[in-house]
Amino acid sequence: MFTGIQLSSWAYPALEVAHIVGIALLVGNLVLLELRVFGRGRGLPVQELARLSLTLAGIGFGLAALSGSLMFATQPSELLANRAFTVKMLLLFVAGSNAAMFHARQSLEKLDRTARVHMVIATLVWLAVITCGRWIAYL
Repeated sequence: MFTGIQLSSWAYPALEVAHIVGIALLVGNLVLLELRVFGRGRGLPVQELARLSLTLAGIGFGLAALSGSLMFATQPSELLANRAFTVKMLLLFVAGSNAAMFHARQSLEKLDRTARVHMVIATLVWLAVITCGRWIAYL
């Protein structure tokens, strides 16, 4: 299967497109929710917006994870030796830990300073993930 991806002229580029679409869904919806946590769009109920944006962010994450896993499977040893890739994987762990802490403390009900700090961290970490992902090709 993975050899088929390597040999196909369109499969790997299609996975890259799926990966980018997944990232766009994920980060775009997190930024939308962050804006609401920071007080923008006060007319939008937080819980309803969160349900929609986090669902779409989850779909985006799933798409990015699936396409990323398939791309990884085509060249695991090269990627594991790539510093940008290993930093990206560490940042994904940080992003997941930050999200777990955000939801464990029920930040969407509090919308306090700590919730805002978690949201800023999430955005910065995801931007760093994107940056590392782009650097993979150049290191």
